[in-house]
Order: sequence, then C-alpha cells, then structure tokens
Amino acid sequence: MPLLDQTLSPRRFTVAPMMEWSDRHCRYFWRLMSKRAFLYTEMVTCGALIHGDRERFLNYNTEEHPLALQVGGSNPQELAACAKMAESWGYDEINLNCGCPSDRVQNGMIGACLMSHPQLVADCIKSMQDATSIPVTVKHRIGIDDMDDYQGLSDFVEPIAATGCLTFIVHARKAWLKGLSPKENREVPPLNYERVHLLKREHPELEIILNGGLSTIDECIEQLNYVDGVMVGREAYHNPWLLTEVDSAIYGEAPRLQDRLTIMANMLRYIEQQLSDGMRLHHITRHLLGLFYGQPGGKQFRRVISEGAHKANAGVELVDLALDQIRSRM
Repeated sequence: MPLLDQTLSPRRFTVAPMMEWSDRHCRYFWRLMSKRAFLYTEMVTCGALIHGDRERFLNYNTEEHPLALQVGGSNPQELAACAKMAESWGYDEINLNCGCPSDRVQNGMIGACLMSHPQLVADCIKSMQDATSIPVTVKHRIGIDDMDDYQGLSDFVEPIAATGCLTFIVHARKAWLKGLSPKENREVPPLNYERVHLLKREHPELEIILNGGLSTIDECIEQLNYVDGVMVGREAYHNPWLLTEVDSAIYGEAPRLQDRLTIMANMLRYIEQQLSDGMRLHHITRHLLGLFYGQPGGKQFRRVISEGAHKANAGVELVDLALDQIRSRM
C-alpha cells in the first residue's frame, strides 16, 4: 500500500469531538481563529440520527469546513445509513467512536467497549465505506481494561486497516470500562505516547493522529515528529486563543494579525442572527468564556456572561456589557 503524502493531510491539527461542548456554535467560534484546523462534531448515536431530529443533529454552519461527523454505533447497516446521511449533508468525513468509556454508551454497544470486537468494527467500517465516498475514520484508545499492551492495540487496528481504512485517531490512554467515570478516564490512566509512535512506525502506510494531554502548540509540533497529526480537546475549549497559532505554526501559512475583540465583533454578528432565529443566548456564550483567559478583565467578562446569559430576555447587549470589562482595562 503506498504511503500517504502527509504534507497534504488536512488532519495535521484536529479539534476533538467533545460531548456537550463541540456543538455548531462552538465550532463556528473556533473557526474564527483557525481556518485549517479540522473540526469534529459531538458524538451522535445511530439511533438519534435514524429515529430522532435529524436536522438538529446534522445541521452546521458552512464556515465550519473541514468538518467530520462522529457517530456512535455497532450495527453495520445502521452505520451505513448514517454514512449516507453524512455525505448528503456535506460532511468531509465520518468518524466511528471506539473510545468513549461511559456506562450509558457501553450498554448500547458503543464506544470503547468495541475495542474488544475488532472484527465487528472492521465490518462496520466496511459497511460505511461501501455506502459513501467520503473518508471513514476511527477514534479509539490504546487499550481497555486488561488489554494493555501494544499487541492488543495492533490486533485492534489491523483488521480495520485491512478494509482500506487509513486514518486512526488514537487517544494515548487506555480506558477502564468499570470503576472510572468518563472524566476520570480522561485523566487517571497514564498517557503512553510511545505506544502510538510505535503504531506509526509499524504501520507507515496509515495516518496516525495522536490525542490526549496536548496543551500547547509546541507540544503538538514535537509530536508531529512521530505521528501524522495531533488532536487537541479540552485545552482548545478552555483556552481557544491557542487556535490562532495553528494555521501558521502547523500548516506553514503566513501569520494573520488577530485580536480577541475582533473575534468577538464577529461573534456578536453571529449571536444577533442566531437570536433572531430563536436561539437562547447562553447556548452560544457558554463557549466564549475562555477567550479572555489570562487577560485583564477576563474574570469580570466571564462573571457578566455567567450571571446573565441564562435569563430569558438576555440579548447581545449583555455580551457587549461583558466586553466593556475588557475594553476598560486596555
């Protein structure tokens, strides 16, 4: 199999799918800071897409591209139907979640528990590939429970790769399916970057994206010496200004002059449009709280937003009032 030309990969820097965080308002906000970062939706289950409010789960802003839909499921036919939806809605990729450790998704045979069933995952991926022409990718852990060595990781990846799947996003922690909460599973199991590096060395034909614990652009650049791409999650949410470095530092583009108030001016226009469509203010502003992290007036900005955005009559003027806390300290 020929090696991928990683210099052209759009996934050199990706932002993780995060439940209740990476919704379309958040992704629009992120896109104002990076044009090149590859974005992922929150995980959506097959059942929600097939039987639920499809528009609610699939709609997005056109500015969000490149954008992947992450799905959760284990039924090949249902996943094929979801892959068709992703393509018809214009997504650039569909990603299968094999990393979420919560009890709720385990009960539906979704997420990290699928690492115990590599052939089933391979069947799911093949079914999705047959249903769509967009890339089908996998996000998974380095192991689960007592499956905690490189051989277990390799045994999971190889049958999936045999389907022609090229891209594996690897959270460099194993997951404990019993005894740890999803939050603890993001923090307690130790990071093992070397296992992900070894996967890339053993499979140079695959695109390996490393996820877990990355919090600075310098750390990301260091990992790109060993893998094809990186995925950042919580740090991008809590300190979104980090994304302003991505296009130049990761993709080699000319730096763009950016400032936080200009980004907020763009968000104010977006908020006005969304409010006119019936959206509640706090559904959007909750994602903006980290923009002024470490900046004079940042605490006051967050306080004004947090105390007022949930009120029924809250409008764009509240955000402008919060921004006054920043302007007055410039």
